Amino acid sequence: MRIKFEKGKQKEFFKKIINKTNSPSLRSLNQRGIEIPYPTLKSYYQEHRLLPENLFNDLCTLSKFNPVEFKIKFLPENWGKIKGGKIKNLH
Repeated sequence: MRIKFEKGKQKEFFKKIINKTNSPSLRSLNQRGIEIPYPTLKSYYQEHRLLPENLFNDLCTLSKFNPVEFKIKFLPENWGKIKGGKIKNLH
């Protein structure tokens, strides 16, 4: 599953994680046990990509946030393919 935040809220989520874990930067989350390449983390931070559910849960666990605190939607892993297929079928 993928996690979809409202516009601007995914970046806010990362800022809260960084603050709560006393991380000096997004890059330093890797030193806290999040094993995601920095360019990938940055694209999540900049809201270019939706978060995978397991990363969302790992970040919530790391920062001791309750995942229910956030307004999110769950999308299937292949949501982009589904969306692209619908657009393609319209033409």
